[in-house]
Amino acid sequence: MSERKKRPVFVMGCPRSGTNLLYDTLLSAGGFAVYRGRLPVYQVLIPRFGRLDRFENRKRSMAAWVGTKGFQRTGLGAAELTAKILEDCRCGGDFIRIVMEEITRTQNVDRWAVYAPDTVLRVPIVKKEIPDALFVHMIRDGRDIALSLRKLGDFKPFRWGSESRSLEETALYWEWHVQNGRRSGRQIPKDYIEIHYEDLVADLRGTLNKLGQFLDHRLDYDRIQAAAFGTVNKSNSSFPEEAEAGGNPVQRWRQRLSTDQVAAIEWQVGETLEANGYVRSSLNEDWKPGMRDQWLRLTLPSFLDIKLWMKMNTPLGRLSRSRELDLAGSTRAAAL
Repeated sequence: MSERKKRPVFVMGCPRSGTNLLYDTLLSAGGFAVYRGRLPVYQVLIPRFGRLDRFENRKRSMAAWVGTKGFQRTGLGAAELTAKILEDCRCGGDFIRIVMEEITRTQNVDRWAVYAPDTVLRVPIVKKEIPDALFVHMIRDGRDIALSLRKLGDFKPFRWGSESRSLEETALYWEWHVQNGRRSGRQIPKDYIEIHYEDLVADLRGTLNKLGQFLDHRLDYDRIQAAAFGTVNKSNSSFPEEAEAGGNPVQRWRQRLSTDQVAAIEWQVGETLEANGYVRSSLNEDWKPGMRDQWLRLTLPSFLDIKLWMKMNTPLGRLSRSRELDLAGSTRAAAL
């Protein structure tokens, strides 16, 4: 186990929870290898090409990944990196470690961090394969998450969902991420920390101090503001007009959701909101769930668990979409 101040860091959380901002904040602090790409090892490469303990699977995985923006942003040579992967890689954790250690070496720094939001669903396997990994779980109010994801337009976690119910479905999607991450974190309390987006916005200095102590890394506010990588300098908010006007991104749901919409979300995930320090609104105490609301609550968490398991453990994983690789030249963003 390496010294804590040199241990790798995984920034994770539900989409739109502020993981991008937190990751760019770490990079802006200095001391971390600067890599603003993605390593979709568990999401795409292993499901599509198979376990990496087989030489042929490693070969096909690298052949696919070297054609992506994620590889281009490493600044590494394809032939040299491919040779290292083929020789030394035996699992997903090895793949990530080899790539990031090579980036770290070329940049002459001591440490690396990865932007890997859905690691929140895979903490046990990542911890097994990278034992010295530290995990930073970014958590945000699920009502704001639901609103933000709906604003993106093409985000729909369940193909059969209607627009009128997409807020509830997305709130359950948020809850699934949060509960998975927290459950895993309880198993490794010394190597896991939760950071709330609202604290990052309201008390950046205090939050940086807390996180810096956990990571054993100097997170200097002034240096971060001066370097200002990525979203530290330019917001990637789902509401760009508000961000440009300096609007507050916290509790945006209060202004943009109806009382019925808030009541429906809180009925679905209210206990998880409260468990994470968020207060229920009580804006519409007369609202009652219908049969569909109850059906969603009963079935969707199990559906998500089964879908994730099947992607990682059955041939269905081979159907992983190529756009998730973030292919070089593609105009679409990779799926989270």
